[in-house]
Order: sequence, then structure tokens, then C-alpha cells
Amino acid sequence: MKLRIRDITSKLEALAPTSFQESYDNAGLIVGNPDDEVGAVLLTLDVTEEVIEEAIASEAGLIIAHHPIVFKGLKQFNGKNYVERCVIKAIKNDVAIYASHTNLDSVPGGVNTKMCEKLGLQGCQILSPMKGQLLKLVTFVPVEHAEKVREAIFAAGAGHIGNYDQCSFNLPGEGTFRGSENTNPFVGERGKQHTEKELRVETVLPRYRKSKVLRALLESHPYEEVAYDFYPLENDWAETGMGMVGHLPEPMDEKSFLLKVKETFACGAIRHTRLLNKPVEKVALCGGSGSFLLNEAKASGADVFITGDFKYHQFFDAEDQLVIADIGHYESEQFTKEVFYEILTKNFPNFAIRLSEVKTNPVMYL
Repeated sequence: MKLRIRDITSKLEALAPTSFQESYDNAGLIVGNPDDEVGAVLLTLDVTEEVIEEAIASEAGLIIAHHPIVFKGLKQFNGKNYVERCVIKAIKNDVAIYASHTNLDSVPGGVNTKMCEKLGLQGCQILSPMKGQLLKLVTFVPVEHAEKVREAIFAAGAGHIGNYDQCSFNLPGEGTFRGSENTNPFVGERGKQHTEKELRVETVLPRYRKSKVLRALLESHPYEEVAYDFYPLENDWAETGMGMVGHLPEPMDEKSFLLKVKETFACGAIRHTRLLNKPVEKVALCGGSGSFLLNEAKASGADVFITGDFKYHQFFDAEDQLVIADIGHYESEQFTKEVFYEILTKNFPNFAIRLSEVKTNPVMYL
């Protein structure tokens, strides 16, 4: 069985659209043609030369990784470093490379959700919700056609607020217009001003669904020329963002909890701030380099903040408000392969999906 690369990656992007990635990131298809067909996929955290060799040996035409092999433009392909050598080897052997990185970090069901699952956290929420990701759509529809238009834009992804869907506000009024001789008006006559009873329909949508919602609006609306506006919203979007915070089923003492974390993530060591001698109930976490979320973790009331890559002086910033637990970058993200696997096996149960056996962690412990 073979599948097109774009059909495979579209299932990942349904959860984690590439538009959610940070500005420095390079998520998406890095090497390969999206219309090429492949017979197997290899899932990994990092792309290394050893992983490329593993893909070739297992006849996997597509590598799906969490970390992009290329973060910035390559001006030369001379094989002088592992990045260039990986890209060269992948191209020579028709191996495509796709990355789902900070976009997968920022969605429920992604990297941080998996960390929460491993620790058994409950009632988990986004720690730092995204800003600037919501739009308000306003359009004007003849009264008798309003239901059809609402149904179409809801189906396209508009109207979701928290656990509610099909949310809209509808205000009756009258619209006026006059068509030129070049028009074919749905109501009224060309050249004459017409007044029509209409509803002003308002709803919200994620920015990344704008084109799909607009297409649904235009296709379902009866008018030849559709009046609509999109307004940017300043509201936080609690459904996406960095980090997560949740509660343990039962409080634990700090040392016992850190030992649980060490075992769960198979850490060579945990670097942590001094213990505060109080129960651990609320836990904040972020896969990868999450020190930028320390203030949000403290504001959330978390007892422990788990992440990787804290620098020496940043540990002082805990200020005895919580315990920082630096478990390592690789350790915090190692279960990302399971996220990929669960999505792809659910959608392609008869397709060859393999978990890389290469441990790509470059950090060793004595």
C-alpha cells in the first residue's frame, strides 16, 4: 500500500496546522515532493545520519520528525556538517523529510498533552494561550437564507467558543443596494435601489481557517456580491498555546514526585531548585526549552514546573514560589513519536508506520 505524502501530512496538520509554528521555526515538508507516493513512514524525534540510514534500510520513503533538520537557509551543500549530509543523503535516496515542531507543541493532543498523560495529570489546560489567532466574521444575509449560510460556515470551522459550537449573534435590519447594468441581482432590479430585510450574522473563527470559512460563505450565500468583514480579535485562544498545567490525582511529597518524573521520563538526572517541603498538587510543564514560561507557571499556582534547558541564573527566578525540574530537552519530548503514531495508525491502519529505534539524544550522563 502506498500513500501520497500530502495525504499523510494533512492528518498531522489537522491537529497541528503549520501556521501555529513560531517565527523561527521550519515546520512542514523540508525535503521531498508532496505528491510523491511512499510505502512506509519512519517516526523520530530528530533527523540524524543514522536515522536516514534506518529509513533507507526499512524502505521508508518519508521521515516524520519533531525537530526540523533545517532551521535556516542552506547556501551550500558540501557535506561539511551533519545537516548538509542528512539533506544530501535524503535527496540521493528519495527520502522525504517532514517536521511538526512548535505547531505540535501548541495544541491539545500534542507534545505537552502526551507529557500530561504520562504523569497522569487531570484537568489539563493550556499554560500560555495564543494571542492574535482569532477573527470575527460579520456578514449580511437575507433572512430566509441565514440558516443555510450559518450551517455552511459552522461546518467550515467557525462558531467554536470553548466547549460550545455553532455560536453566532444575529441582528435583524435592512440592507440597501443598487446594481449596475452589468449585474444580475438575486433580488431587486438592476439600476434601481432595493431594500432587503437581512440578518447581520457575527461569529468567531481561528485565523488559520479563514480561507475555508470564506469559501463556504461565498458558496452558500445567495447574493452575487457578498458583503462581509473580518476583524482581528485580541482575545486569548485557550485552545492553543505553549505549555500545560494540570493536577495530580492525589498530592505527593516533592521528592517522591521528582522520583516519579525521573522514572517516567527515564532521565539521566533531574536538575532542580531546592525543595519547598510542601505537597505537589498542581504541575506545569512544557516540552523542550520551556524556561520562557516560568512566570506563567508561577502565576498558575503550580507547585512544580517541568521542562528542559534551564540556564544557571534562571534557576534563581523560581524565588521559592515553585520547584523547577529540568529533565532535559530530549527526555521531555521523547514521546512525540507516540503522538505521530497514534494519529497515523488511526487514519491509515493498514499502512506501514515504524518507530525509529535510534536514540538521538546528543546529551550523555555518567
